[in-house]
Amino acid sequence: MRNFLKILSAFFSEFYRHKDRYWFSIWILGLLLIWIWNILFLNEPALRQLESGFLNTLIISLLVIVFSTVFGWVTTLLYHLLARSFPKVQIVLVFFINLIRSIPQIVGILMGYVILTVLIQRGILISNLLILIFMGFIIALFVFLEVFDLLRERITYFRRRDFFDAMRVCGITERYIINREIIWRSSRILMINKLIAIWGISIFLLCSVDFIISVGLSTEVSAVNLPVTLGSLLAKIDSKQDILAIGHSLSHWGYVFRLPFEHLQGITVAFIIVFTLVCMYQIGNGYARRHHL
Repeated sequence: MRNFLKILSAFFSEFYRHKDRYWFSIWILGLLLIWIWNILFLNEPALRQLESGFLNTLIISLLVIVFSTVFGWVTTLLYHLLARSFPKVQIVLVFFINLIRSIPQIVGILMGYVILTVLIQRGILISNLLILIFMGFIIALFVFLEVFDLLRERITYFRRRDFFDAMRVCGITERYIINREIIWRSSRILMINKLIAIWGISIFLLCSVDFIISVGLSTEVSAVNLPVTLGSLLAKIDSKQDILAIGHSLSHWGYVFRLPFEHLQGITVAFIIVFTLVCMYQIGNGYARRHHL
């Protein structure tokens, strides 16, 4: 029994020695405690909305990671393939890349939401799953350049190394060298660190855009019913009143103890957003330090 406790203690000490794992466990534990508290004190309809908003936000942010990886990887391969075989076509690709880069991310996503609204009104996008996928696609379209820039810099760096020419002399194709040796073996850790950052960026952009749209539209009548997210929940009148109650408690200290019970929805949504972004930042920093990036 004593040996088992020593092994268990050594495991947890090694686990929490790494800041990324430590903050990831804090994030999971914090969300679990918030969920239990809301089960106890939040009314059933608001709890279901909160759960749906969090799950939709999480699904969209994970879809952004997937789309950004695919878009960045494919664009990088096209960029280097066209540079060798079709330099004039590469100019067109660079033009579209710079065009996307010149558009502010929030403005671009708002433009994408206009297209999303048209598709919903015409009955092209019916199910919530398709809408979530399209929302992830829109955000990834203005975020994937982070992955593209990273991979392009890595390929440019390694192409100057001797091993690249040596492998070409041995008859290994350039596509295999780039995909296998440079991107997968030599850049995988950097890619994961970049995707952690994109995860946080996507949550921030999604909540910001959904908040802007929900505030701009009527809360009672809307032409299009988008899936609820943390950003749209924060824009609801109940959540606004809950947030304003925090300011009221600054001048009435006794009101502070009523906040976690009477104004739970808005405070929970705001806390989850801020708490998640802080944890994503700490996870990314911890991962970078663990791998000495």
